[in-house]
This record gives sequence, C-alpha cells and structure tokens, in this order.
Amino acid sequence: MPSKARQAILLISYIFFVTLSYNLSREYLSVKKDFPPTRSLKPSTLTPNPNRPPDPDAVPPTISNLLNYTIIQQDQHQDLNPLFPQVSSSDLHHHPNLSTNSISILLPNWEVLFIASPETSASGDVYLCLFEFNKTSPAKFAGVLPSTNQKTFLCELPMRVRRFRPMLMPILVKSVPSEFHLSGNELLRWSYLVYESLSTHNDVVLFSKGLNNRQGINRSPSELKCIFGDDESKAVRTAVTSSSQEVFRCLHPEPTSLTSVTTKISLEVRDDQGKKYVVPSLAYYNGLPWRTVEKIERKSLLCACTMVYNVAKVLKEWVVYHSRIGVEKFILYDNGSDDELEKIVDELSREGFDVKSRYWPWAKMQEAGFSHCAVQNDDSCSWMMFVDVDEFVFSPSWVESYASSIHMLKSLLPSPVEPNGPENSRIAQVSIKCLEFGPSNQTAHPKDGVTQGYTCRKKVEQRHKSIVLLEAIDYTLLNAIHHFVLKEGYSSKYLELSSAVVNHYKYQAWPEFKAKFRRRVSAYVVDWTDALNPMSQDRTPGLGFSPVEPKGWPQMFCEVEDKRLKELVLKWFGFETSSGCHLPWQ
Repeated sequence: MPSKARQAILLISYIFFVTLSYNLSREYLSVKKDFPPTRSLKPSTLTPNPNRPPDPDAVPPTISNLLNYTIIQQDQHQDLNPLFPQVSSSDLHHHPNLSTNSISILLPNWEVLFIASPETSASGDVYLCLFEFNKTSPAKFAGVLPSTNQKTFLCELPMRVRRFRPMLMPILVKSVPSEFHLSGNELLRWSYLVYESLSTHNDVVLFSKGLNNRQGINRSPSELKCIFGDDESKAVRTAVTSSSQEVFRCLHPEPTSLTSVTTKISLEVRDDQGKKYVVPSLAYYNGLPWRTVEKIERKSLLCACTMVYNVAKVLKEWVVYHSRIGVEKFILYDNGSDDELEKIVDELSREGFDVKSRYWPWAKMQEAGFSHCAVQNDDSCSWMMFVDVDEFVFSPSWVESYASSIHMLKSLLPSPVEPNGPENSRIAQVSIKCLEFGPSNQTAHPKDGVTQGYTCRKKVEQRHKSIVLLEAIDYTLLNAIHHFVLKEGYSSKYLELSSAVVNHYKYQAWPEFKAKFRRRVSAYVVDWTDALNPMSQDRTPGLGFSPVEPKGWPQMFCEVEDKRLKELVLKWFGFETSSGCHLPWQ
C-alpha cells in the first residue's frame, strides 16, 4: 500500500477514535455528575435521597438514578406550575407562537408528556415539541387532566437529545423559530413524581411514584410531610398519616394558612441523615370538598371501575353485557388511548348507559388508579367491581335463564353488611376466580365479539377479581389489583367455580395480544419485552421477550372447549336480521 494512502488511513482512524473517546467521556461525565446544590431558589432545590434504591422501572435504565431536579427562579406573573421552562421576554416578542406555560415528563419508550397551559388550543392547531439543538417531533393531543383542566400532548424524544444530560423540557410551537436557544429545567421522570391529589372531608390523598419502590416495603409516614405552597420557607406542612404503594394520606392544612385558592402540593422527604428534599409535583390542593345536598348523586348499589387502553372495539360488548346483569355505572381510567374510545363512550351515553372516562396517562399505575377510583367514588357507589374489559363475570347457574336480569350480579353480594355482626354478615369483598381463554384459532379480532370468538381455555383457574364494599376498604387504600385490604371487622369471601367465574379473554389473536401487552400497567411489572422479572405471573408462558408471534400461537392455551357464555350471550342478546343473527355491539 502506498505510504500516503497508509498515512491517510491512520489519520482518519486517529480522528475517529479521538472523536469517539470524547463523546463517550462526555456522556459518562454528564450522567455521573451531580447538579450543584443551588439554594435560595423558588421553590427549594430538589435533591435526591442517596439511600433510596433506584427505581427498577425507570426508563431508560441507564438513567434510573438521575433524580436531581433543579428548579429555577420563576417569573412572578406565572401563577400556575412553578416547574415551567423559561423563555425570555425577547423570545416571546419575536416568536408569539411559543407555548411556555407548561411542564414535561419523560415517559417509558422515550415518550414525552407535555402538559400545556389551560389557554392552549387543542382543536385545529398543529404543534411541534421543540427540543435542544432545534430538534422537533410532532405533538399529538392526548387528553385533558381533569384535576387542573390542563391539556396534554405526546411527542417522541428525538434521538440526538437522548444522548445528552441533562435533558431539558421542550417548548410547544406551531413552527420552528430561527436561532432559538432552549433554556429551562430538566425533564421530569415518570418514575419519580407526585402526579395527582384529591381531597376528602377528612384528609388529602396524594399519589406519588418513586418513594415506595419495593413491593410490600413502604416508607414510614414519620419520614414524610405534605407540603403546601411553592416557596419552601413559607410553605405549610402537615403530617402524613399513611404511606402505602403510591398512595399517601395527610391532614388538611388550616384554611387560613394558605394564601392562594389553588396551591401546589407535594411530599417532603427526610432521609436517614436528616436531610430534606421535595418530590417534583404536578398536583394542586383545592381545599375541602364542597357538596350541597342537591349535588349529591343517587348512590348506585353496584359500579364497575377499570383501566383501559385502546379498547374501543370491545368496550360496547363489555358495557352492554354487564349493564344487563346489574352494573349501574362504569368508570374508565383512560391510560392514554389513541383509538375511538371517547366516541364509543359518547355513543353508550346517548344510548342510556352511565359510562364516564377519566384521563389517566400514568404508566404502570393501575393499583394507584384503582385506589383513586375507590376513594373518589365512595359517595356515589356502594359496591365496586374491579375487572378489565377483557373479563366477563358469568355464573353457571345462569345457563338455564331465558333472559338476563339486573339482579344477577347483585345476588352474589352479601346484604346487609355488619362489621361487628356474625361472621357471615360482615363480608365486604367477594372474590371470583378467573378462567383464562386462549386465541381459539383466531387470527384477528372476532367481528362478533370476544365472547363469541374465544371459546377454548386453560383448564385450571388463575387468580381472581373482586367486588368490594367501598366503605370497608382500609384507610391505606392498599390493593393488589385483584383485591383490597379491608378495615378491621370486615372479611372477604371466595366464590366457588360453580357459583361464579370470570371469563378472562387474555390470550387473544396475536395482533390484539401484542398491542395489549406492549405496555403493562402494573406498578411492579415491567414491559413484557424487557428481560426483567422473568418469573412474574404476568409473563406469558413460552413468549420470551421479543414481540414476535410464537409458533402455533392460535392453538396455544387451549385445554378445554368452553362455549357456555357464547351460547348464553347469543340467547340473551342475539336478534334476527335479514343477514342472520346480530348482536348489539356489531
């Protein structure tokens, strides 16, 4: 090889390795460094607890312990969230299309939830998320947070921005301004956040991710305080009375101690060395709940609460069926659906069904969502059934019934419940075992519905789902999705398979299954494509960690042919048309 060519190759190789070494060292140092403890800021600098174990669910895993959030001085005219990224007045003057009164959270799969100011339009306007280095991604309207009426947008974190630390909050724009420099706070992490609060007549309930990370191990309430206000030096603090999973309860502040109608609320944590830090928060305190006699709804005997994601195609079947056997009200916690869920909810409402959806964008927070549902609806529902939309409660004793009845489910409930009475009169939770159905040779969603398309199941029952008396739920609101911990004096009852079962259409046609299990919502279960917690019961036997259809999937999990509910649904709901038998949800 000529010497000049050899020298050129060596030079190019040298430049390549120097550049690679520089980038790697920059990445390493940016991840390793601590942010300076800038005091005298508003609110106080948020520093991490060095003794708190890293969150195993943090995304991406390589930054799971980057929980330092430095808050910068806020404009006095900003009266909303003090964690908004800052843009200078000159930037606003030259670029009026910027939306800056906002906050952003890094979600799993490199998604960014952008929480915009209430005045941001969500209809007809096309937005972009503007990140560092003038990188953008489309901002898709996601929903409205019911507690603050703030609009939210989802956008993807650009590849280049993922490489550097800290990652700054983006700006919402309609067009990209020229020579714009982004300056603001680091993106908040979904794995370390106070994300919701609600007030009862007796206390305040906060929902926070990142403090109780290990199943069954919770911080002592004595380590925590509820903190009301943006300025740490002037904030009001009250005692935390309960700490369990992602649910924290604390006392109301004295009404005269707060100067604002809507006040920021968070949790102040004291570590083993006595150092205090405040968890980043999106939550606001709105005072004691105020309800007149006229506003109190009629209390339903039986309601159903569930968390949903892209279930528009199956929702009507689930609601119609359970409404006909006794459920009076349906509460849906929408985990960020992007199908036609709201359209179906509106259709069901017009048809006379009591169905309401609540935007709940928080990933892996189903337990917290059910706790929220239980405490928020205890004034309007006596009993609450916690089942998913691919689960249908069924009793073998109904097979001979010619028609459905609204008393069928209610006949499974004990009445009346007496906490201090005989043992058989203090049952406040009825648990029903599940039978898990397989794909049943289906390769796409059955056009007649899941009860008609999936008829082959596993032989042995798996897990259970429960119907619980809301007033009997323990103060901690502790639950394991399938059941709640009850107050002392109450007990649970497990029904025999001959009394009732839950037909769980879990392993559906591959396209449906893949979409469903792409994003698990349990607090302690990782995404099914991540090789973590391989022995979890939420894992699918034989699936592994790759989103590739296993060989023989349509025939898997088929041990018993079970057409009981299929035939019952046809008898109850089917009606003849010119093209044959028809069902209401087709």
